[in-house]
Amino acid sequence: MQRSAEPYRVVAATREIYEACSKAAPYKIDPIAIQAGTIPKTPEGEDLGEGKGMWHDDFKLPPTFSTWSQVTMLHMYLVFARLRNLDRDAARSWQAQLVDHFFFDAEERMDLGHGISSRALRGRYLKDLFVQWRGIVAAYDEGVAKGDAVLASAVWRNVFKAREDVCVRDLAAIVSWMRLCLKMLDQMPNEALLARAGTALKWPAKNEFAVVDKPMRQLGDQLTQFATPAGKPTSA
Repeated sequence: MQRSAEPYRVVAATREIYEACSKAAPYKIDPIAIQAGTIPKTPEGEDLGEGKGMWHDDFKLPPTFSTWSQVTMLHMYLVFARLRNLDRDAARSWQAQLVDHFFFDAEERMDLGHGISSRALRGRYLKDLFVQWRGIVAAYDEGVAKGDAVLASAVWRNVFKAREDVCVRDLAAIVSWMRLCLKMLDQMPNEALLARAGTALKWPAKNEFAVVDKPMRQLGDQLTQFATPAGKPTSA
């Protein structure tokens, strides 16, 4: 009975984990605009919706399908990486189900959220999305292994689409948040991970601005200590 029930347990648990990943950067497209064919577009031609939350407000990411998918895959990667510590067969099963939830959800959003009724067209978009997912896993793996600069570059290319106006402070905060989440997930025993992995992703990435800004604050305090009341440096 336990063996026969395991697939259902995996589906239910990974569904809960996936929902925690997919809620990070929510957005909505006006249904009236979909029917009328008047959905606003970004300069790149993407459907532009309405969205509120940290990733839109603090990291200035547009409320689009691309933003939602990239932020969702970023969260998924953190859990995906931790699942590798399970037994090989178990890891593959949990990883596959997690990814399946994402692609089922992505196709539904294309259909209902963006009015893409053609199954063939959705299929082409999903194939492109799968290629992106494979590239994301490889890029983030490389960054985790080689260092924060490489990881920040991967985040910049994928989440921020290599925009030239991206704030380095934002990238540093996201990298710090990724490292923290990976640490928290690693510290969870396997059974706790499968039941509570989503809780490790609830720590807001914007909280890491305090960590990123700490060296500059310390430098400012040191400069203040060596300054005269008139604001001039003291002589040696």
